[in-house]
Amino acid sequence: RSQRVLWALEELGLPYEVKRYERDPVTNLAPESLKKVHPLGKSPVISDGDVTVAESGAIIEYLLQTYGKKLFIPEQGTEAYRQYSYWMHFSEGSLMPQLLLRIVFDKVVSSPMPFFVKPIAKGIAKKVMSGYVSPNIKVMLEYIESHLTMNEWFAGEALSGADIQMSFPLEACVMGGVVGPKYPKILAYVKCIHARPEYQRGLTSG
Repeated sequence: RSQRVLWALEELGLPYEVKRYERDPVTNLAPESLKKVHPLGKSPVISDGDVTVAESGAIIEYLLQTYGKKLFIPEQGTEAYRQYSYWMHFSEGSLMPQLLLRIVFDKVVSSPMPFFVKPIAKGIAKKVMSGYVSPNIKVMLEYIESHLTMNEWFAGEALSGADIQMSFPLEACVMGGVVGPKYPKILAYVKCIHARPEYQRGLTSG
């Protein structure tokens, strides 16, 4: 998720410094040094003077509202703004939970476990995947594909914060093989994002 923040910073032309925090090698959780920045120890998180902001969506909105000078946020009351608001929330509120469930249940199927438990665990995982997770992901991807068929960007004709926010789950779908040739618009969209010089600079700085 941090790449989204770096991309936003590059699009806005803001100077910034990247600080990396390694997970605790024993617990695999956030180190105490990151918890000193934000109590939950989550990343990405930014510090801007006395202001600390966590959650990628909140960070992007803060950056655009504070430094965007009306760039990347459509005018309120327009259809473009409605779409902007919707996709900003859809990214983490609808799509990412299903993708995370997919990862969790895939891990249940592939993880080692006692032989007498394995058939039960695999059966439950596959049932949840086939009956709930996979159908939900399919419906959402079809909806996104349809939207991108009619719109160059998520909020219409211009790049907005919604595109920055939606980039991460769509990249995850492409890299994880969830999105393939059946979704040419999504593939083209991710390719277009990756070609932007600002995205490439953010990738290098991260």
